[in-house]
Amino acid sequence: MKKYLNFKVVITQDEDGIFVADCPAIPGCHSQGDTYEAAERNIKEAIRLCLKVAHSDKAYRGTIDFAQNSVPRFIGIKEFSFPQPSYV
Repeated sequence: MKKYLNFKVVITQDEDGIFVADCPAIPGCHSQGDTYEAAERNIKEAIRLCLKVAHSDKAYRGTIDFAQNSVPRFIGIKEFSFPQPSYV
């Protein structure tokens, strides 16, 4: 029976409308896409490639937070207000 790893991914949209995906548990594992769906596909491929590298690179493997898979770690999103400067 195959075992699976679950990785949490954060997807945001930048000022140019590009969707940016990040897998916090895997250092350097980022991707993007013109659509949300493309960003999802691309980050899945990035995770696969990172895990492939980790298979042969023990030092890199040690940087991956495999334990994060069992505990939800999302904290939240907070918006802060600041006085608007006159130049804006």
